[in-house]
Amino acid sequence: MTGHDEQLGQLLLDGGVITAETLRDAGDEQLRSGRPLGDILLRKGVVDEIQLGRTLAAQLDIPFLPPPLRPQPRALAGIDASLARRKNVIPLAIEGRRLTVAMANALDTDTLDDLRFQSGCRVEAVVAPASEVARAIREAYGGELPDILDGLEDPGRPEPADGLQVLELEAGSAPIVRVVDHLLTTAIDSRASDIHVETGGRGSRVRLRVDGLLATAMELPHGSHQAAISRIKIMAGLDISVRRRPQDGGFTLKRRNTELTVRVSTIPTKGGEKAVLRLLDPGDAPHNLASLGLSSDDLGRLRHVLDRSQGVLLAAGPTGSGKTTTLSGAVAELAEGKVNIVTLEDPVEYRFPGVAQMEIDRKAGVTFPSGLRAILRQDPDVILVGEVRDRETAEIAMSAAVTGHLVLSTIHTVDAASAIVRLLEMGVPPFLVAGGLAGVVAQRLVRKVCSRCGGRGGEECGVCRDGYRGRSGVFEVLVVDGEIRTAVTSGASIATLRTLARRSGMGSMARDAMRQVAENTTTPHEAGRIIALTRGAAVKCPGCEAAMPPAARGCPMCGRVRANMCPCGEPLDWRWRYCPACVRAVSPSG
Repeated sequence: MTGHDEQLGQLLLDGGVITAETLRDAGDEQLRSGRPLGDILLRKGVVDEIQLGRTLAAQLDIPFLPPPLRPQPRALAGIDASLARRKNVIPLAIEGRRLTVAMANALDTDTLDDLRFQSGCRVEAVVAPASEVARAIREAYGGELPDILDGLEDPGRPEPADGLQVLELEAGSAPIVRVVDHLLTTAIDSRASDIHVETGGRGSRVRLRVDGLLATAMELPHGSHQAAISRIKIMAGLDISVRRRPQDGGFTLKRRNTELTVRVSTIPTKGGEKAVLRLLDPGDAPHNLASLGLSSDDLGRLRHVLDRSQGVLLAAGPTGSGKTTTLSGAVAELAEGKVNIVTLEDPVEYRFPGVAQMEIDRKAGVTFPSGLRAILRQDPDVILVGEVRDRETAEIAMSAAVTGHLVLSTIHTVDAASAIVRLLEMGVPPFLVAGGLAGVVAQRLVRKVCSRCGGRGGEECGVCRDGYRGRSGVFEVLVVDGEIRTAVTSGASIATLRTLARRSGMGSMARDAMRQVAENTTTPHEAGRIIALTRGAAVKCPGCEAAMPPAARGCPMCGRVRANMCPCGEPLDWRWRYCPACVRAVSPSG
């Protein structure tokens, strides 16, 4: 840490705002990302802007101004709008040769020098929340976007022609460069994970995905869509003359001492090309599993699987459920030991010091199966495979686990028990699944209640969106024990596997979501969404329609006994003559 960061961290610690463990973890992340300590704590939601601003003001022995900021018109005239926007600073008052300005980072001496040079005054800084400074700038100088869009607006302007030279000229024009740069900056400041640039009707729109939800951020005028797409494609190293074929590329972007990776995907649509940009911030990489939101019980079960140092651990869930983040947390913990970790990803999302990370390159012949075979010749202790997509990859991973390796990977299934069935459906032999699989962690993501406003939302918060900020994982952790291995080998049904997993101590995502509501991490609305998604794993009582666990002999709400239940606990279909679990004869009454 720098001297200022050490002082800030100690003041936050002394004031009881953060714990020693939080400060230590933030310091470790700062070593990896190079970000200022305050930015790291804000992004993680550990502190809010008010707490950070008051602490920084105390450190520098200067005033802290809470919202709202009310700048004097005479002070505004002394500083250009472009400088104020670029540096996120707002002039408040001018008295003689003294100019008072509000800024979030009053340690930024370069900005203070620029302000002195432009105003010709002695500049005195006060600390204010960054979001409040940005709001004051918008009100005082007007937003930057209207000025940019004015340069694009031309009602009679057609979309650029297909000529390569014309496309290049349009993509390189100052207004297009500024608008693309603006939308990237807006996305980063909004903590967006994805940017969607799509056309529809006469213009096009830009949408940002924040905390899992898409919302429109800006509208681009008619005639500018293809130029904006071409600009993005040039930045990503794609061929701007190819508009009828999907393309994938990427670039790195440096913003405020942080280098982000941007993955770009374009597809042809009826109205024109659509581009989706995925923003990957190395600062978001989890430093351990404890930071993911796991309950103490699930965390212990997951670490128990990792401590075995052998077997396959699968993270299960749909796209965008945080599977890669969970495995990255596991890698971060394992990397602290004396082990050789090699990853095979498509593409590499988070980077870890001391870990060999390999990327899929189909043009060079590097696929999941071929790459995994190559990794096995590198004397690995731990292998991370981005995804189990086919039988060949699954069999190689299971074989590696049986021979003494720890293999981490992801799979797309609705819950933990379904991951076992998916492997069998791929054609992996049951004995290999039973022998190689060590555990499955299934998950979803819920939005977290904003720590700044307690979920109230509104303009007065200035930090959150609709009362939520950030996301937390909701989990269920299945540990494969001897009973489950025997059931897999004997071809047990998914209902039996769920029953055995519950008996061995696995909770449910629905129950974990309710835990997070009780802890005020999320809201009943968010938990209800998870419960609705996982409701298919339960059986409804024919009497009161309450949800029953798969192995329940009767309804826990009304006491009605289930007729279609074998004495061994296996749910039965009325058409069956024998129980698939114990091969007991089924009576005609079911």
